[in-house]
Amino acid sequence: MDTIASLFSFITWPVSWVIVQFHKLYGAIFGPDTGWAWGLSIVSLVVLIRICLIPLFVKQIKSTRNMQALQPKMKAIQERYKSDKQRQSEEMMKLYKETGTNPLSSCLPILAQSPFFFALYHVLAGIANGKTIGVINQPLLESAQKAHIVGAPLAAKFMDSASKVESLGATLTDVRVVTAIMIVLMSASQFFTQRQLMTKNVDLTVKTPFMQQQKMLMYVFPVMFAVMGINFPVGVLVYWLTTNVWTMGQQMYVISQNPTPGSKAQAHYLDRLVKSVSAHGEVRGKRRRAVVQAIVAKGPDRNDNERKFVTTLSKQGFAAQADGSVVKSDTAAAEAEGAAAPKRQQPKRQTKAQRQSGAAQQDDAAAKTSLSKDSSETSDAVEEKAEPQDAKPKQDAKPKQGKPTAGQARAKSGQRKGQQRPKHPSKK
Repeated sequence: MDTIASLFSFITWPVSWVIVQFHKLYGAIFGPDTGWAWGLSIVSLVVLIRICLIPLFVKQIKSTRNMQALQPKMKAIQERYKSDKQRQSEEMMKLYKETGTNPLSSCLPILAQSPFFFALYHVLAGIANGKTIGVINQPLLESAQKAHIVGAPLAAKFMDSASKVESLGATLTDVRVVTAIMIVLMSASQFFTQRQLMTKNVDLTVKTPFMQQQKMLMYVFPVMFAVMGINFPVGVLVYWLTTNVWTMGQQMYVISQNPTPGSKAQAHYLDRLVKSVSAHGEVRGKRRRAVVQAIVAKGPDRNDNERKFVTTLSKQGFAAQADGSVVKSDTAAAEAEGAAAPKRQQPKRQTKAQRQSGAAQQDDAAAKTSLSKDSSETSDAVEEKAEPQDAKPKQDAKPKQGKPTAGQARAKSGQRKGQQRPKHPSKK
């Protein structure tokens, strides 16, 4: 580690100068020889460096998203030219050039921080060895050696011997307890940051090797920091813990305000946007209007979260416009309700006993239906046999001409039909 730090000795002077300037400020408040003065000076150094690296962080986000979007195309190129590595590399470079993507952009913040990290390590190692370095002269060196952070000297390490720790005015137990706690916090913050990225800000509908790599790094990085942390001075642990916490907070803000399309974070963001539109009747904020504008421009290429967002707006009577605004629309709600067709419900799964009882009931019903049909056919046949043949009208027979008989006259007047009984001879 000392050899690597010496490679960045050219930046030692600027780093030591920034620490000394912050030490003057905090020394006037807490005292020049306190751990608060030196510890807050290191924290302020981290904040200053991370503020300067915000443009690189924005570029890292864009590059990471572009790489996620290109994963299906990259996989297709690998499958197509798997036997020709040279052609595969040429096609990859052509794809990067066409889309303006740089694979190294995702590593820019870490690479940019490395010189400052190793320069700070070089400064703290000089303090531990009693050497003046950069703008830190002898009085500042003695003041830094007296500074303790929760009982641990600023330049002490977990692996230092008891004699070396005693020379810095502390005990080995205090140093190891403090450094162990800081190493655990440093590794936990790194794990949480990577896990937050994987679970909330990744499009889970696309399964690519890039996701598997990120998932592996989620477990590898914390272990690396834990192994390396036992060789870091307390001041460097303060630096690295602070930068991890900064990264975690910065990433939480980015995930909340500018999530990856298709991720869970985008679903939560669009839900909040719908609530804001329904409460105020408009899209507030330039960034939110840009989001709505991008969703409208996608048209049929929208993902599930974006389609749900447009449908929910329509149900509430709003229509998203191409400029990112929304207008009140009465027809939008009707169209959304008409488009939302009721889903077909699947029948509940029955047990074996229920299926058998149902089949038995169907057999009984079929038997009753067959029996009733047979009985009705039998009754019809009996009625046909009982009906007299002479009661049927003879359509072919023509009526006789002349005066109707007495029986025919009575039949026409509504009396009983059929053969009439002859009169008694006495009544003639």
